[in-house]
Amino acid sequence: MTYYILQNYWWLIISVLGALLVFLLMVQGGQSMLFSSKLEHRPLLINSMGRKWELTFTTLVTFGGAFFASFPLFYSTSFGGAYWLWMCILFSFVVQAVAYEYRAKAGNIYGTRFYDALLLVNGFVGPVLLGVAVAGMFFGAHFTVEKANILTASDNVISQWGPYHGLEAMICWKNLLFGVMVFFLARTLASLYFINNINEEEVRDEQRRALRLNAPVFVLLFLAVATIILTSPGVQVDDTGANPQWADYKYLHNFLEMWWVLVFFLLGVVGVLWGVGKTLFNPSFHGGIWAAGLGTVLVVLSLFIVVGFNGTAYYPSLLDTASSLSIRNSSSSLFTLRTMSYVSILVPFVLAYIAWVWHKMDHGKLTHDELDNTPEHEKY
Repeated sequence: MTYYILQNYWWLIISVLGALLVFLLMVQGGQSMLFSSKLEHRPLLINSMGRKWELTFTTLVTFGGAFFASFPLFYSTSFGGAYWLWMCILFSFVVQAVAYEYRAKAGNIYGTRFYDALLLVNGFVGPVLLGVAVAGMFFGAHFTVEKANILTASDNVISQWGPYHGLEAMICWKNLLFGVMVFFLARTLASLYFINNINEEEVRDEQRRALRLNAPVFVLLFLAVATIILTSPGVQVDDTGANPQWADYKYLHNFLEMWWVLVFFLLGVVGVLWGVGKTLFNPSFHGGIWAAGLGTVLVVLSLFIVVGFNGTAYYPSLLDTASSLSIRNSSSSLFTLRTMSYVSILVPFVLAYIAWVWHKMDHGKLTHDELDNTPEHEKY
């Protein structure tokens, strides 16, 4: 494959991983609702999420690793420059891992409520700040890139950020709106998952009430964010990633010029709305998570394609347009991308393994009786 095709190929892989990550953020959405549920329901919710949290964590690590290997300039620019943003994200996931590891352990001197609070922190901080980080791909960030610096002994840092190193991204209203939208999407997916995974009518009724609150808020936020994205400018580049310049309605034009992406996007929206709507209006229906989950993956995949393909800089610089990153000027070498493409052949097998493990864990629905009969070392 040519260098051009390999760059497209790896951006597509990044897009798939990002879409799966957003879907799996339902774990964080469920954690954010722990203290709003009845105390007797909390063990069911935590154990339902506890069987999936490692999938979210692993996907996040894989997403970051794939970005580092295929588009290292983005990794060094964003992860290395906006470190306050990424440190907050990583800290929230570290405390999540600690909570699941020690919450139910014998000799827990802090009590389960302390670890539930850690899960709550990750439930709020994780989705919101990950949404803020992704929003920068559409709305831009405060950085400059000077590759010639690598030859300067006294100042060999390629990417430079503003003095706040990511804090400015966390207070930008557009980024925050995007992050809050992701947060309510995670809560919506969490309720759909609990309804499917937990075979207790009281829990399902409780989650339908939560769904009635979270789903409409998510839809309103999604409409607002979609409107802002479609009316926002983007940075247009040529086939080599050169000649960057701001273009009005860039993302809208991308949707119109890549009609097949628009079809995926609309199918995804319909899938989410159908999964939520049928769950709310048909009490005997418990499979809304699959339609909504697939719809989420299609929508997020479409957004990643729109922000990276069709001559678009996927990380615009608000300080220096020429520093904007595209898949052409920020990717690894031809040798690296080609070598990694051989490894990527294993991706379908990994996905099949995840699907098999998911099926095994969810083969029997979770109930109070099953949880009572579960060995203590397998509980969360």
